[in-house]
Amino acid sequence: MPTGQVGERTLLFMTLRVGFAGTPEFARRALEAIADAGFTIPLVLTRPDKPKGRGLVLAPSPVKAWALAAGLPVLQPVTLKTAEGHAEVLAHPLDVLVVAAYGLILPPAVLAWPRLGCLNIHASLLPRWRGAAPIQRAIEAGDATSGITIMQMDEGIDTGPMIASTAVPIGPRETAGGLHDRLAVAGAALIVEVLRRAQRDGRVATEPQPAGGATYAARITDRDARIDWSRDAVAIDRQIRALDPAPGAYTMLGATKVKLWRAEPLPIPASLLPGTVLAASPAGIDVACGAGALRILELQRAGGRRVPAAALVAGRFVAAGVRFVAPAA
Repeated sequence: MPTGQVGERTLLFMTLRVGFAGTPEFARRALEAIADAGFTIPLVLTRPDKPKGRGLVLAPSPVKAWALAAGLPVLQPVTLKTAEGHAEVLAHPLDVLVVAAYGLILPPAVLAWPRLGCLNIHASLLPRWRGAAPIQRAIEAGDATSGITIMQMDEGIDTGPMIASTAVPIGPRETAGGLHDRLAVAGAALIVEVLRRAQRDGRVATEPQPAGGATYAARITDRDARIDWSRDAVAIDRQIRALDPAPGAYTMLGATKVKLWRAEPLPIPASLLPGTVLAASPAGIDVACGAGALRILELQRAGGRRVPAAALVAGRFVAAGVRFVAPAA
């Protein structure tokens, strides 16, 4: 993306002091890349530890675990919205704060804190898919291309001016997990490039986002995970791939919740009620949809593991004529 002079801010030091704010694995990869590139990292912000596993033991985020292992100072504020919440954070002078999937809203005082502002690593080609779930929404919508945008944060939701971007193609059978991993690598490389340019030039040059083409990637909810068999098979296939590995698209077979992990649309007419199993064989479980049919290749019963469809067919859990139904609202 060509750079301009809009929103340009000048750096007074040759060596960047780079703060980092992030929480999940996507962010960890960027933090590691910034450290490997030799930048000084005076502070790492991440969300408070959360209970995980059957024992609900408090576990650090991927960013915290990596930062502590690297000997970097870590703060875990519960909120940054209040003066009390961000007082300790703002006590650390920074030239720039890199933000990647942090999970807390940055108020004006925090946005104005670093000399060069706050730079966000966003997993889409803005202005398409602003918001919390750009990877899932891109696959769900059938987009052919995703990407990374480095933007300077403002008070809006991913509305700030852009600094750099790179496109990443979406494969025809891509899952959210696979695309996430490739975007994480691309984002880590691009933020290092942006920081090196800022250190060399003493400034960050930005340009406004295009006026048209904005879409919003709303956070994934349980409603998004429920399979509606009256939709066409292609749309349901995209839904399944968009929610793999989390939270997983699901349906009901009787009183049993079933998550679908891998499927493929079949271009065949389906005259039976949507959700009806047309055939169940070692090749998969073919289900009638509103248009076409879907062959389920991998699924998971509640309390069980992900298994090939053939395993449940052999165990007579599924047979032709039974019907999957949409979960109750």
